[in-house]
Amino acid sequence: MEPKDRGARVVRVWMLSLAVALLAGLPAAATTTVLKRAFENMPQGVGDVVLSPYTAGQTLYTNMTTIEDTLPVRIAYCVPGYAWNLMSNAGGGLIRMLTGVLELPTGLVLLFSDAEMEPLFDPAEDNEALITWDEYEDIYRVKMGISYTAGG
Repeated sequence: MEPKDRGARVVRVWMLSLAVALLAGLPAAATTTVLKRAFENMPQGVGDVVLSPYTAGQTLYTNMTTIEDTLPVRIAYCVPGYAWNLMSNAGGGLIRMLTGVLELPTGLVLLFSDAEMEPLFDPAEDNEALITWDEYEDIYRVKMGISYTAGG
């Protein structure tokens, strides 16, 4: 490599570095909403899976007391209804963990911009939960035991 080519390469690297430094210095209204949601969804999805047997039973009990079907239909619904609710709630918890993992790198990228992203998994935001602690919602919201089979 000739010294002339090396000098040109050094100048290009320095100019590129200067451009990156100037872009990094631009004002940005960085938001941590997506990153916060990712760190909420990953561990609390585990809580949803652990609480899914109770959540499934509670949902089944609520449905049995509010529907106006005959007694034989209610009896026939119990076992398959509980199995369906159990699998749906456990699956919902697993999907919630996965969306937390998917939103983590996205949140890191969006940390340096003013862009915002909608939740990938809305039932975790919309549906009711067994444990809801919104006192410090701006810092960390606790919402576990979500009934994914209930309408949000």
